[in-house]
Amino acid sequence: MSAWFLPLIVVGAFFLTGRLRRYALARSLMDVPNARSSHVAPTPRGGGVAIVLCFLGVQPLLVALGALNSAGAWAIGGAGALVALIGFLDDHGHIAARWRLLAHFGAAVWALVWLQPLGIVPAGVSGSLSGVLMVLAALYLVWMLNLYNFMDGIDGIASVEAICVCVGGALLYWLHGASAAALVPLSLGGAVLGFLVWNFPPAKIFMGDAGSGFLGIVLGILSFQAAAVSPSLFWSWTILLGVFVVDATYTLLRRLFRGERVYEAHRSHAYQQASRRAGRHLPVTLTVGALNLLWLLPVAVCVALGLLAGWVGVLVAYLPLVFLAVRLRAGAPERAAAP
Repeated sequence: MSAWFLPLIVVGAFFLTGRLRRYALARSLMDVPNARSSHVAPTPRGGGVAIVLCFLGVQPLLVALGALNSAGAWAIGGAGALVALIGFLDDHGHIAARWRLLAHFGAAVWALVWLQPLGIVPAGVSGSLSGVLMVLAALYLVWMLNLYNFMDGIDGIASVEAICVCVGGALLYWLHGASAAALVPLSLGGAVLGFLVWNFPPAKIFMGDAGSGFLGIVLGILSFQAAAVSPSLFWSWTILLGVFVVDATYTLLRRLFRGERVYEAHRSHAYQQASRRAGRHLPVTLTVGALNLLWLLPVAVCVALGLLAGWVGVLVAYLPLVFLAVRLRAGAPERAAAP
């Protein structure tokens, strides 16, 4: 596995984030705190563009090294670029939720068209069942990119999650003898690491919708690419993403059942509740990293090695996370959720 270029991605993302911070300050692209914010000081946003540019920029090299085939590169490049563009425009000026969602589904369909040869629908499945699986796959990708946006609410949390998932995903590839493929998540993790230097609590710049949406859909695409190596790896990737999946899904369902507008900003996610109790972002961000490395990664490895069935592994991994979400009152009405 030739990984000589990974440090260059980290350094490139670091310097590009710094340039984007200066751009945001010059253009007054600031996240100004309000009643539904988890930060207290105006902070530049849009630094996630550095992740987008650095990761997409290395795609031709990944193809040349055999780490990524051309179909996967087109899936990531087209879908990721579209989601990042919509997020970039939304960071600069509001875009209606219906138009954002339409673009998100367009990106998901684009990705699935290119990913179909990689085994999204298992061999031998055709007809209506194949169509159902494709619809579910599109919904999965759209939910992944939106939940990542929802979960990018305190300093460093989205970056730490992405790095942990990418490192874990690379390890899973290595365990299956696909060390070249491990370069893809490692490249994405390297780009996020360069950005994290600026985003680590207390953050000097935020990721913005361009970065968070891009990470969400790309991680979803990478989970499908992993399934082409071994179906068990898809289950393992969903386990690695468990902190974000459980918090976002549990919170959304509670708000949906109360009839709230789920697309509106709020502060009722479990991680937001935890950060208010702690009085700082850093302990919560570090806890997310610890949960990923000390709990979710070992379970994901057990599934990848065949020691646990996929659905059993997801159940084992998610149940404690659901318990935490309940204890932290994720999704509770905000007036009743304060500690």
